[in-house]
Order: sequence, then C-alpha cells, then structure tokens
Amino acid sequence: MRRTALLASAALLTALLPLTAAGSASGADDPAPVPVDRFEGEVPFAKQPADGIFTWGGDSDDPPALQLTDRTDAPEGAKVLTGTYEISGYGGFTHDFAADQPAHDWSARKGIRFWWDGQNNGKKIAFEIKDGGANGEASELWTTSFTDDFTGWKQIEIPFADFIYRTDYQPVGGIDHVLGLTQMWGYAVTLPVGVKGQFAMDDVELYGKADQSLRASVTTDAGVYPVGEGGTATVKVTVATTGSAPIDDPVTVTYETAGGTAEPGKDYTPVSGTLTFPAGTASGAVQTIQVPTLKDGSAESAETIPLKLTVTGAKAPAETPQIVVDAHGLPYLNAKLPVKKRVADLLGRMSLQEKAGQMTQAERGAMSRPGDIADYDLGSLLSGGGSTPTPNTPAAWAKMVDGFQLRAQATRFQIPLIYGVDAVHGHNNLAGATVMPHNIGIGATRDPGLAEKAGAVTAAEVRATGIPWDFAPCLCVSRDERWGRSYESFGEDPALVQSMETVIQGLQGRANGKDLSRGDKVLATAKHFVGDGGTAYGSSTTGKYTVDQGVTTVTRQQLEAIHLAPFGTAVDRGIGTVMPSYSSLDIIGDGQGPVKMHARADMINGVLKDRMGFDGFVISDWNAIDQLPGDYPAHVRTSVNAGVDMMMVPYAYKDFTATLIDEVTAGRIGERRIDDAVSRILTQKFRLGLFEHPYADTSGAAAIGSAAHRAVARQAAAESQVLLKNSGGLLPLKKSEKVYVAGSNADDIGNQTGGWTLTWQGSSGNITKGTTVLQGMREAGGNVTYSKDASAPIDGYDVGVVVVGETPYAEGVGDVGNGHDLQLSAADKAAVDKVCAAMKCAVLIVSGRPQLIGDRLDGIDALVASWLPGTEGEGVADVLYGARPFTGQLPVTWPRSQEQLPINVGDTSYDPQFPYGWGLTTLTKVPDGGVASLKALERAAAVAERAGSASAGRDIVTKARLLVQQKAGSALTAAASAPFADADHLLLTGKYAAAVAKLTQAYRAVA
Repeated sequence: MRRTALLASAALLTALLPLTAAGSASGADDPAPVPVDRFEGEVPFAKQPADGIFTWGGDSDDPPALQLTDRTDAPEGAKVLTGTYEISGYGGFTHDFAADQPAHDWSARKGIRFWWDGQNNGKKIAFEIKDGGANGEASELWTTSFTDDFTGWKQIEIPFADFIYRTDYQPVGGIDHVLGLTQMWGYAVTLPVGVKGQFAMDDVELYGKADQSLRASVTTDAGVYPVGEGGTATVKVTVATTGSAPIDDPVTVTYETAGGTAEPGKDYTPVSGTLTFPAGTASGAVQTIQVPTLKDGSAESAETIPLKLTVTGAKAPAETPQIVVDAHGLPYLNAKLPVKKRVADLLGRMSLQEKAGQMTQAERGAMSRPGDIADYDLGSLLSGGGSTPTPNTPAAWAKMVDGFQLRAQATRFQIPLIYGVDAVHGHNNLAGATVMPHNIGIGATRDPGLAEKAGAVTAAEVRATGIPWDFAPCLCVSRDERWGRSYESFGEDPALVQSMETVIQGLQGRANGKDLSRGDKVLATAKHFVGDGGTAYGSSTTGKYTVDQGVTTVTRQQLEAIHLAPFGTAVDRGIGTVMPSYSSLDIIGDGQGPVKMHARADMINGVLKDRMGFDGFVISDWNAIDQLPGDYPAHVRTSVNAGVDMMMVPYAYKDFTATLIDEVTAGRIGERRIDDAVSRILTQKFRLGLFEHPYADTSGAAAIGSAAHRAVARQAAAESQVLLKNSGGLLPLKKSEKVYVAGSNADDIGNQTGGWTLTWQGSSGNITKGTTVLQGMREAGGNVTYSKDASAPIDGYDVGVVVVGETPYAEGVGDVGNGHDLQLSAADKAAVDKVCAAMKCAVLIVSGRPQLIGDRLDGIDALVASWLPGTEGEGVADVLYGARPFTGQLPVTWPRSQEQLPINVGDTSYDPQFPYGWGLTTLTKVPDGGVASLKALERAAAVAERAGSASAGRDIVTKARLLVQQKAGSALTAAASAPFADADHLLLTGKYAAAVAKLTQAYRAVA
C-alpha cells in the first residue's frame, strides 16, 4: 500500500515594488498591481537560499523542463516562462524568495494573478503560496487550483480568500495555520499527472485592495458538537483576520437552530439571536452560543440540530455547525452484550447507503471537506506513506484522528471510523518514533520472541497516537531479490515467515481478540494475499516496474506450500484483516491464466474465508480495484463479489459508494454479500472498543521513542547483523584499535532506515531521530576517524570499517531494472577498494537485499549483511565491538551474480555466494570434532524431536551448523550449500535430526 508524498515547497521574488504604489489597474479604488515575477530574466533558475526558480518531482523523470522563451504574444514584456512535462508521480516548479532577505508583506492586497497559456486539456493545476516560517522551504503551504479548459492566454485571478491550508502535505511543523499574508515566501505550481504536456506562464503579480469581508473570517471551534440527551452544547464563535489586525468594521453573526433530524420542542429548545463583534475587536475574539437539548425518555439513534449562521462584515464559516444528540438506549450500544448480538442489532438498522459507507476507506488528504465523513457515512480513513499532520508529532496525530472521529459522530448511528496506517517497521510515518529493522532484518534474527516485542512496541506507539489499525505485517515469501519490496519479507522460506508471525501477537495480543481494546494494541493486517513475493521478473504491467505487481505462476502444490502457508498461520493467530496483492496469480492447469488477486473469489472467498476460516475483514490495496478489467462498475462488482470487504479508494470514495449502491440496487451484488462485509467490519470495530472509546488514548504517548522502546529496536538491530566472513577473527573490534570508517551509509540515518520512513519512498539524510552506525561506534568507545569517501589520509590505522549499500526505495520504484541494480555504487566500490587495500577491513552492507560483492570478496577480511537496521545504530556497534555476539542468519540466499536470480533454498541447482541460513558467530565457542561429533548431535536431535523439546533441538542444530561453518570458511561449494540451506528449513519445521543429517552431508562436501 502506498501513497506518494506530494508538493515540495513554494516561494517568491525579493525585489517587489512598494505595496503602496499609486495608480489604478482594474478599478478606480484599486492600487497599481505589484510585480512578483515578470520572467524577463530578472530571477535566475536557482534554489534556496538564493532567490530563484527551481523544479521538483517524485523521481528523476517528473520535474518539468523550464526555460525563458521569447514570445511575440507575451502578455507582458518579451519573454515568458515555458516548460514541458510528462509526470507519473508528482512534479512542478517553485519560485522561492531569497532566504537571507526579509519575507514579503502581501496583506494589503486582494489576491495574486498571472497569465496562463491554455492548452484546453481539462486538467486541474494546483497553485500554492507560502506563508510564515523561516524561509520558502520552511513555511506553511496554502493551495487552490484552476482548470486548464481554455485555449490561449488567460489571466487567472485568485483572491487570497480562496486559498486553503494543505492538509495532505506540509514541509515542516505547524506554524499557526492562519494565512497571515505578512510573511510571504513565494509560490509553486503543480502540473497535471499522467499526460504529456507543455505550458507557458507570464506576469505573476499582486492585485486589488484587501477588504474586510475577505480579510476577516468567522469560524466555530468545531463542526460537530455531540451532546448527551438533556445536555447543553456550547458553540464558540471566533472572528479572526489575516495579518491578525483588529477588525475595522463591525462583524455580526445572526444564528438560529433550523432543520436537521431533531424535533424542536421535543429534542431541543430552539435558539436564535445575534452576536456582534464591534469595530476594533482584536483578531481571535470569541463569543458563545448555547443550545440546550431535552430528554424524551425513548431509545433513539443520533439526531442533528444544524446551527445556521449568517455573517456580515466577514467571511462566513465554510460549513454549518451541527449539534448532535447522541444515540442512546439501543442494544448495539450496550457493551455488556456479546459482539455478535451488537453487530446483528446495528446491521439490522442500517440503510444501504450506510452499509456502503462502512465498506469505504478514504485518504485523510481527501478530506478537504471533513463533512464528507458524515455525508457519505465513511467507515475508514488512512494515512498513506508520508501523509502526516502538521506538525508531525504524537499530539498532532491524536488531534487529527480525533477531529475525524468527531465527524463520524454526526452520523445516525455514530459508528466510529477505523483509522489505518502503514506502520511496517515501527510507527514509521511519525517523526521521532522508534524505527525497527525492516522485516528482512527481523527474519535474520531467527528470534520469534524478539519479533513479538518489536510488534508490541509498534502497536503501543501507533495506538498512542489514536490509530487502532496497522497495515502490517507483510507475510510475503520473497523469491526474487530483484523485487523492490523484498525487504518487507521475513525471508524466502515460508517456514521462516511463519516462525516470525509472533509479530501478530505483539500487535494484536491474544488470538481471540480479547486484547484489541487495550490502549497498546492495534488491529493487524496480513498482506499481500497471495503470492506477491513470487512475481516473475518482467511480468509487471505497472509503468516502469519490472517485478512488483507482476504475475506469480505456480502449481497448486507450490501455491499451498510456499505462499498460502503463512496466511494459514496468520488466521490461526487471529489476524484481524487481510489485504490482497496488486499482483496476478496464474495457477498452472486451472485454465484461468493470470487473474488479479482482487478478482480471485476462489482465493479470497474460497480459500481464505471458507477453508481457512478467516473471520476478519479483507481490505483492498491502494486504488487496486482500478487495475481490474472492465469499467468502474465492473471493478466494484468484481472485487466485492470476490470477497473484498472494504475498498481503499483514497480519493474516489464518492464514486465508489455511489457505484456500489447502484450495483446492489441493480442486483449485480447481493445484499447478503454486503451484510457479510459490513458485519465483518463492525465486528472488528466492536472488538477494538471504538464504540466506547472512539477518541485517542494518549496515556502511552510518553513512551513513543522512549529508551525502553529503543532498547528493543537496538536489540533487533544487533541480532539482525549477519556475519558472512570473518578472516582471522577480525571481528569483534577492540576499543584500543584505531579504526578508519568510510562509506556512504556509515553516517546516514535515512539510508539506514530505508523506504517507508516518514515518506513512502524514504529519503537519505538526517530525517529522523536516531543513531547512525558511525555514532554508535563512537558511543561504544571506539577510536574512530570518519571519511565518507575515504579521501582523508589513510595511514596509521589498525582496521577499516566501510559501510556501503543502497539508498531508500519502496515497492516497484525499487525494482531492479527500474533504475536499480544489485551493484554497489561507484563511490562505494572506490571506498571499499581504497580502504581494504591499505589495511585489514570489515565491510558492512546496509541494504534491503543482497548486494553483489563476490569480485571484491577476496580483498575483504570481514563482511556483514546489516540489512536496514532502523534508527538504533548502537545495535550494529554492539556486535562490532563485542558487547553482543553476531548471531544473525541469512533470511534469503546471497547470490554470486544477478543472472542466478531467482535462487532459493530447495532449488535443484543451488550454488550461491552464501547459502540461506548462513551466519558466522562471535563470542561463542564452536564445537570440536568432525563427522563423529555430527553423528552424536544427530542422535541427540532425534531425542529432542521425540520429546518435543524445541529449545534443545534448536541448540543442537546450531552447534552442528557452527561446526560446518568453521570448516567451510566462506568458500562453500554447491555440493555443500544445498544441504546446508535445506538444514535451516528443516530446523524451522521441527525436523531436528534431519537438519543435522543435512549438515553432516554439507560437512562431508566441504573441500
């Protein structure tokens, strides 16, 4: 599941004419317009901190190409700004004012305007201005849009009153959420996505004179006021101005209760009157209106009382506030009744529209009109990757979610929303959260108890911000490391994935769902059902992706043994929700060919729900139904009938609900199917305790990013480190040794945490609180010198540590062949070569998948697969300096070349660089002996197996593995690698004696 973070920033020109310039432009009382950008070359193409115009985009192809072009038809001057674009993610351009100059004061003006050369493409073009903050890259974004539905030059005029605060993306923490207009930094234009186009723009200027009706506004402190029957609602009415100046003229607010579903005189006492804010009233002044409700003694659903406000002298509120008399006395509200009875009672009262709403999930960024939550009876909202409140703090998250929940209280039955996030390695959208290693690193720990602890930390931090639902864990079995999502997998062996599913108990608690209402647990999601880890290279039909969202072609037996097995375990563990895959499944011999998983009723209804007995609900992936064949009604009909219960339709929630209702009304979707879906959704909401406690319980917020939580992440980082080679016992390092540290990933917390960190794709740099590997080494007491590119003098050191690897990516954006490969960068190769030629060296590879290192392996003394260790670099330092032993094992096979891929344990041809399960250790005595010792271990393993002693069995197999590794060094042959890898699979399936027998075979095969 994904969401692309949108616009980058905006800003403007420094050399504005005085805002008091005399003259008349469009009216007798209007002052002359003030130029902002004439595009005559007075503003360069440059970035902050300089004054300049620059482009941006979601990837390297998205920024438009800009130039200043001579045009005889230029509306002003000789030149205009022109550009071409073909954007797949997001892209546009910005004009930032110089950051070392004062911001601009636009508060005396009515608005901003510019000339646009229309292409009549019908596309919306977003236009933003930037208000307050330190500079153009650290200000608030205020946005509006216009439609290119004309041909030729047209002057676009936008009053400042038309701009709204961006809720889907802000570049920094919140400032005041008020468009002050006294500290302006510029503008930005977001160009249309999905079309190849061109544009021309000229003469950006400020126009008109601000008047109070545009500068002043009246707001209420909420849009919805729930109140118990017989209680009194208090509505706070505020007058505020841009620039925060006192109002010049009186503002009056006439109010009356009118309309709604509540009955005046029976359910409430009608009120009416007028509030007056005299001239000179300070911006921010508040007056109140009280609306008393009455008790009538009968059980009822919620009833609404709109409070109509008529404003003179200022801009009226965007919506009519509503007092809501809470639902009361109905069986579904009785927490003492069994969940099944509560669901049946509520379902029996609901209309088709209300049911359709429960099956709909929208993105928070779509809620520019929050009243849609009640108007469409929405059941769920989500934050995609990078979709965060401003500021990005625990308190802001809780306030945001509570604000959305408040809107759901205006519905007839006050069914709470269920809010979801992709917390795939900690609460990774939240700045300052504890970020765990990605799943591939957790798989390397081979520690189910630790996986459960990591899940528990994640759940506690997520729920403390008001969010009860996590789109995790990913139970894919990664079979080709060219896949951009491979790091989301615990490994290539279904048995390993199953063993790590203890994370579900960490997230949800007990399998019976009794813990879901706790303040430190969340509903978990098993994804992506089924086979997403088996898609073939080159089979993707999504853009430039090569593996992701492709086709998995398997026999029925392979499907069951490899891809379905982890989901059976998840169901047994009580998983609350399941998300189908974007990918297609092609079962050999079934005659269907490749079929998108969101359309596979045989898998969702037949296998997951009927055969496995899954009683939670199925949530679609982000806009996934749009990939199904046919028109939109066919998309809705096919996916719902296939068993998808809730649709993640981030920005299409209106179309989805309307289409779903039409399909049911026409009889193409049965009402029983709708009732089944809604029952499943309501069941989880009741289990989560949302009806009793819809708002955030922030009592656990103090523990977010705490020392205790980071200690779990530190342990996970340490246990995830896989020691692949250790010639001469170079590791662990001694604190007395002088260590030369180099490489691109030694001191980069963004690279260390990878994708799905604060944004969908993640990013390099100092993006969140944490400790890099370099910092961890220093804090461990190491005598360390750092030179990223190894350019510093290299003489006089005892050992080098070169930390190299990948930069962040997510999903198909990271597919090999889509701008990525498995090679180290040229800079990383140069750093490895220079350091390892000069001294003994250890190379750490920070990456989401194996990197091809074989051509340099002979020159490297120690090699570590560090994976993506998260925010706690001290965990890496712990094993480097011997505070903890290396114990990690490869969760995937490490190939010799890209041509070997896919390569997995159990393959008939298997000759990797390092086999699945490989992992040297430190601080642990390796057993003595040879084949005789292994035979004795095999007998002991058989005894442990018969006794059902898993702990003893694991210990025995580990001793045998260490013995084989000691003999083999780092030069396993194909004859040894295959049984070695098989042994780890057998260990995970509880076949300890067979595992030792395979290790004995490997031992004999070692040259």
